[in-house]
Amino acid sequence: MKKLKYISFAFIALVSIVSCENDLETAPTNQANEAEVFKTADNAETVINGTWAKFNDDGTNYANIGYSTVLRTSDAMGSDVAVLTNKYGFPGAYAFTDLVNNTGGRPLFIWSLLYSTINNMNNVITKIDAAEGSQDKKNQVKGQAKTLRAFCYLNLASFYQLSYLKDKTALTAPIYTEPTTTNSKPNKRASLEEIYTLIKSDLTDANQLLQNYTRNNKDKIDRSVVNGLLARTYLNTGDWTKAAAAAKVARNGYALMTTEKYKDGFNDISNGEWIWGHGQTQEQSSESYAFHFLDVSSSGSYYYSFMADPYFKNLFDTNDIRYSLFSWDGNPGREGLLRYAKFKFKANLIADIVYMRAAEMYLIEAEADARNGNVTNAVTVLNQLKLARNANQYNGSLAQNDVIKEVLIERRKELFGEGFSLSDIIRTQGTVARKPYANADGSSIPVQITTPAGVVKTVNGRGHTIYAFPDQTSFAPNSKYYLFSIPQKEVENNPNL
Repeated sequence: MKKLKYISFAFIALVSIVSCENDLETAPTNQANEAEVFKTADNAETVINGTWAKFNDDGTNYANIGYSTVLRTSDAMGSDVAVLTNKYGFPGAYAFTDLVNNTGGRPLFIWSLLYSTINNMNNVITKIDAAEGSQDKKNQVKGQAKTLRAFCYLNLASFYQLSYLKDKTALTAPIYTEPTTTNSKPNKRASLEEIYTLIKSDLTDANQLLQNYTRNNKDKIDRSVVNGLLARTYLNTGDWTKAAAAAKVARNGYALMTTEKYKDGFNDISNGEWIWGHGQTQEQSSESYAFHFLDVSSSGSYYYSFMADPYFKNLFDTNDIRYSLFSWDGNPGREGLLRYAKFKFKANLIADIVYMRAAEMYLIEAEADARNGNVTNAVTVLNQLKLARNANQYNGSLAQNDVIKEVLIERRKELFGEGFSLSDIIRTQGTVARKPYANADGSSIPVQITTPAGVVKTVNGRGHTIYAFPDQTSFAPNSKYYLFSIPQKEVENNPNL
């Protein structure tokens, strides 16, 4: 039998597997025999590899390429990114008109991306036990498939309903755990409780299945990734002790990067602090396009649209390595906008995508400990991260709410641009906060810029342009505008929603 090169099943309409992408060496993919695909554990692994490639690099347009679409959208809908509304890509997300519109392209793309991945993983999970191969190999494949399925459901739970801690019975999205066909009955929406029960079960299983697996690159899922996702899950559901414990396990072996490394541009999966990410090459670099939105300082960046809220800069100590990445833009048409040069292209205009870092795990541990009443340990863990960033140590109030507030601010500072803004607002029942960059009397605040010609001059600082929801109501907690909508095509195809 010829070796499979790459297989990824397509998700059509609601719940059907009808074709494969790419091909067998001996036949077009639409002739690929499912029994052959799942005959061996090695072949089954190509389904995961193909799905992962599709999950990251397929897209419908330059602003919807792979899972980065979810991360960029989350930050555009938050408080700290001031999106340039005259630039292509994310003005609609920034203005809260995009994801609430269930007839739009982005809601359909994200929904289809998540459910096509779930469907592929359901095929792997249900068929791997009967495949030929060693038990260790089958465990590896099944553990990775369960993790990727759980990751997709975690996104559905995080963005398609309000906080679990607000109402765990709230209906969210359908659950599918078996492969589907054109004849499958579409399911009704499950509650957050039901979805999180599945997520925890999948990740707990994966943690056991992957115990003998050592990965060869950080695109692959291992137990560090599993525990990182468990930490996120337990944080969302208020299981504080388990969240802290899982985060501590996940970050083991991943040292916080040096201050100098922090300035390199968050573009390299080999960074010792990165736990999980998606590497890019010249031949496979579609998701690198996300950096055209994130990178606001490189000459090769085309959109440079994720500028920073000027007030965001004030959260940092001046000696903090992160503070040094801010600068006022002096280019014509951008004068007075605040750059935050956290993300920078590599020299060849590609960039790896980060999905999980040790710093996030420190912050989960600190927040979970604080919410659990262990504020002393929370401050200790928080200060470990601050020390690595050359920031001032927290020595303020040990009142629980004060420590929690400090950790949440540190999350905004450390995880800017990595996709956590909206999901944090939803899970904490917080609110978007944007205000004009102006004095108390309404006058603009002057800033000094250096023009491309090297001339230093004073101009008015510029920040956000959107300060309310589309219906002109003020930003508020638990708003419908924070939620991703189920696309109209899904509603039409599933009468059980």
